[in-house]
Amino acid sequence: MVRGGCVNGKRDLRLDLFRGLALWLIFLDHIPSNVVSWITIRNFGFSDATEIFVFISGYTAAYVYGASMREQGFVVASARILRRTWQVYVAHIFLFCIYMAQIAYVARSFENPLYAEEMGVFEFLREPDVTLVQALLLKFKPANMDVLPLYIALLAFFPPFVWLMLRRPALALAGSIAVYAASKVFGLNVPAYPSGHWVFNPFAWQLLFSLGAWCALGGFARIGRLVRSRAVAVAAVAYLVVSFAVVLTWYVPAWTAFVPKGLAEWMYPIDKTNLDALRLLHFFALAVLTVRVVPRDWPPLRAPWLQPVMLCGRHSLEIFCLGVFLAFAAHFVIVEINDGVAMQVAVSAAGIALMVLVAALMSWFKQIEGRNRAVGSPGADAARRSS
Repeated sequence: MVRGGCVNGKRDLRLDLFRGLALWLIFLDHIPSNVVSWITIRNFGFSDATEIFVFISGYTAAYVYGASMREQGFVVASARILRRTWQVYVAHIFLFCIYMAQIAYVARSFENPLYAEEMGVFEFLREPDVTLVQALLLKFKPANMDVLPLYIALLAFFPPFVWLMLRRPALALAGSIAVYAASKVFGLNVPAYPSGHWVFNPFAWQLLFSLGAWCALGGFARIGRLVRSRAVAVAAVAYLVVSFAVVLTWYVPAWTAFVPKGLAEWMYPIDKTNLDALRLLHFFALAVLTVRVVPRDWPPLRAPWLQPVMLCGRHSLEIFCLGVFLAFAAHFVIVEINDGVAMQVAVSAAGIALMVLVAALMSWFKQIEGRNRAVGSPGADAARRSS
């Protein structure tokens, strides 16, 4: 959710592409009982779009703020990171308020309390004063609103990590791995309200964010030859095939007999909350093949047919928030109007189209503001006077 991602002054368009794709997939996955969500990657392996989003967020954050820390020092860079953290926090609270109003209005207008139960807002409707305070503390999070608090937590502790990464990258990465291991051994997590813990354990998910930052700040250059090797590619393909075969047994119970009992006992549960190692490996297998198939100079990155998804990737925070609203709106249409396959496809396509439209409008406004600043700059004024 940080804008940027340049290599030698040139923007890496792959970041926009896959971040935008992750936003689309998250939107589709957030619509309950949506047939279109069967095309998302969570149905073909252990990981899903969340891993893509978190890794790219760490990658782009390291590019932007790592450069700032080199050029402007720790204090200025830290101030920029904390300002961005505050911006995301404000966006989260704004999203929370509008989201609660949306769900409460629909639940009351259609006299269907199941909306409040499905979206996890029953506590808010019962005790809005207490629940609002817990929301401000990032303890109360309705359904589909767990990603932003994770990102806020990761950004808040990012300054010292970037500082150490620029000086001792191996030590910084080792520290991140140690925190991940501690979260597994000691069950570290952040408490949630009214019970339980965060859906995305920040002590575990920080590892993926940190790995993205490590790759951005020189780590990929160190392992690039290994990642592109034939042996690693073959291993990645084999792992993806095996994981797909396992996932198939989740939807065809009769096939579970083909999974050895010992393997199943060792493997399950494949925990998303605590970022199971099998999910990490699945994401990295996908990343290895992606690097081989989609190089930085891949011609389709400039093609018009990929621009809609890349536009969304360039405005990730705003489009993510919009996607949360649209997912509930799509759910409402499916439940109250028509739950047929055609309607599910229609609301999914309409939601993505609206996301692209809003991203395009934001880019247009940004271009206008850029031209206005250029017109009003001293250099522009001098040019007009001399003409």
